Amino acid sequence: MLLELRIENLLLIERAELRLGPGLNAITGETGAGKTILAHSFDLLMGGRARSGIVRPGAGEAYVEGVFDLPDGLLDDPELAEIAERLPEGSTELVIGRRVSGTGRTSAFLGGRSAAAPDLQALGSRLLAFYGQHEHRKLTLAGAQLETLDGFAGGRHLERRRAYREAHAEVNRVERELKRIREREGARVRDLDLLRFELDEIVEAQPDPGEEDELVTERDRLRHAESLRAAASQALAAVSGEGEAGGAAEVIGSAEAALGASEGLDPALDRLAEVARGLRVELQELGVELRDYAEGIEGEPGRLEQVEERLEVLDRLKRKHGGSIESVLAHAEHCRAEIDAIDGAGEASERLEAELAKAMRVRTDLAGGLSEMRAKSARRLEGRIAKELDRLGMSGAKLEICLEPHPDGFGPLGQERVTFQVATNPGMPTSPLRDAASGGELSRLMLALAGQGAPGGAATYVFDEIDAGVGGKTTKVVGERLRTLGAERQVLCITHLPQVAAPAGAHLMVSKEVKAGRTVSDIRLLGRTDRVTELARMLGGQTQASRKHAEDLLARSA
Repeated sequence: MLLELRIENLLLIERAELRLGPGLNAITGETGAGKTILAHSFDLLMGGRARSGIVRPGAGEAYVEGVFDLPDGLLDDPELAEIAERLPEGSTELVIGRRVSGTGRTSAFLGGRSAAAPDLQALGSRLLAFYGQHEHRKLTLAGAQLETLDGFAGGRHLERRRAYREAHAEVNRVERELKRIREREGARVRDLDLLRFELDEIVEAQPDPGEEDELVTERDRLRHAESLRAAASQALAAVSGEGEAGGAAEVIGSAEAALGASEGLDPALDRLAEVARGLRVELQELGVELRDYAEGIEGEPGRLEQVEERLEVLDRLKRKHGGSIESVLAHAEHCRAEIDAIDGAGEASERLEAELAKAMRVRTDLAGGLSEMRAKSARRLEGRIAKELDRLGMSGAKLEICLEPHPDGFGPLGQERVTFQVATNPGMPTSPLRDAASGGELSRLMLALAGQGAPGGAATYVFDEIDAGVGGKTTKVVGERLRTLGAERQVLCITHLPQVAAPAGAHLMVSKEVKAGRTVSDIRLLGRTDRVTELARMLGGQTQASRKHAEDLLARSA
């Protein structure tokens, strides 16, 4: 239910705040006062396109906001799952806002958070059912006609439809997965050859993350073997005295012998003799290591070429697979996983084909039940509408509900499409609802159809001058029909007829006046005295007779 409506700078309305109640709410006012601005407001809240010039002259932007009491279970709809995730858990009220700049750009809000126009369309169409003299898109759309028929069929039918939608979604999911696998199978041989080649190349190389640094060090040593050996030999000669001159070890040995001759005479000198002894030993060990290094620097023949080739193998793998040994090893794991997936594609394909066959059987069974119930409900609804049209002054008019095969075989809601065909006079052929009748006849057709669905439909119905073209005793029937509809849900009716406004539980009046050279509209809730005055105006003037007639209308409608 729409609890509050706020409008700022929309056409003639500078600012208005409406508090709406359950049941029938009538909205009246003189022609040109701004009643159609409300229709613009509802259209914006339902995600409609902002029209040019909709912002009040002199204002930077227009803003419309509706506060809705959410029907139980509304957010459980799978199509609203993304919207539900953005709203606080347990929300019972929702604020929908739409802002329009002077340049025509719009922004939308749900629960204080930014939203897109399609979000408003998905949610707004479930909260508001909008019926207008020139914007009767709700019941002229094939989808809405299907919703009306399914709602009329009842709760068990709607439960079966929900099960069908789940089955249809499952069929689509499996078909997409099967298509993906089959597309992969087309390139299976080529992919397997490439993956196996790359994996074999890596496995054969057996790269190790720490190996490369060691190989680079060894390569540098082998490349400079001659200079390194010369350096070691020269150092060996200096330490060990190999050659004509004595080495450092021999000199230190002489120092050690000289100090040893005075051993035991002075502890300080004994300590220095020990240091000399240690130096001689270290120099002897250094000489051994230098000799081993000089003799082994060349290593095995061809070792440099082996190291160079190994580094080239590692470098080639790095260039192909990510620039590091770690990325090469990661690519090997990826190849193994892809090979396993492709090898198992045949099994997966067989499994998915079995799943698809089962899902299609379930969908077909559910679709058959939906079709059968729709056919039965269509005949009952046709009879119901014929009686309603007779009461609304269209005796002899008839509604035909045509169930046509869905062009794709199966659609999201079943295997048929629903089209309402209407004949407004006896003996005339039927034609689609969107092409049918005059404005008044079309208004009454929509009024007869409105509310025929299950109570779980839109909680609020909005009629924009639904009574246009209606006169005589039919006006009273229209008023009674709207009040009856208001007993089931909230109804907002923009009307020129006092017989429609009088039964309303709440009566709002739109008026306009000139302030500081600008025309502005205002909307206010009327008390009983003001209602009599407004009904008298609608009846023809503020005469004693018209006021008496207005009093009688209110009394009879109470």
